[in-house]
Amino acid sequence: MSKIILDLCGGTGAWSKPYKDAGYDVRLVTLPETDLSLQRLMIMGGYYYEPPENVYGILSAPPCTMFSLARMNAKAPRDLREGMDLVEACLKIIWDCQYVLEKETAHKTTLKFWALENPYNGLLKNFIGRPAFVFQPYEFGDRYKKQTALWGNFNDPIKKPVDLNQEELALGYTNSQKLPKFDHMKTKDIAPEFYGKLDRVTRRSITPPGFAKAFFEANK
Repeated sequence: MSKIILDLCGGTGAWSKPYKDAGYDVRLVTLPETDLSLQRLMIMGGYYYEPPENVYGILSAPPCTMFSLARMNAKAPRDLREGMDLVEACLKIIWDCQYVLEKETAHKTTLKFWALENPYNGLLKNFIGRPAFVFQPYEFGDRYKKQTALWGNFNDPIKKPVDLNQEELALGYTNSQKLPKFDHMKTKDIAPEFYGKLDRVTRRSITPPGFAKAFFEANK
């Protein structure tokens, strides 16, 4: 029987792709407006996803729109309660997968790992505390910056920061932190398979492939 991985608010499924490629039973549970899901989750409309039994791991990436510190010129006012509705729904699914123990004396739940992702520079820390892990895409081989935080219970993926290429050396850069931010990258360089198909907000939420692979290697 394949190990079940839930990818909550997973959008394109980039984070869970290494699991899917390795033959895991990946269940992509995402928001209906993205129209990219295999199963649709409408939390705000009163529906709730009932997780299957024996879930092996959970990845969750609730939208960061309401928590982002870059939200300065949005047409709609910031609504933290709306943002937390999605975070709470993800956490409830995570909790539901941990209530039944293999035996009464077990020291761990049957859920092997879970992780919740959001930008590091945001307001979510005010609600659920300090993250367990913080990373930049370039620390896993993707040549740009977008500081990201993870909360949860998981094995830390191993960081292997990229070395500078000749072009970057010619610019006088002395370390990987001089790599461009996401906003300076071209769409086709971030996610070529979705080039021209996604808006900037959705594109920005795509999990860097280098990190996704490293997370899988640490949490098989």
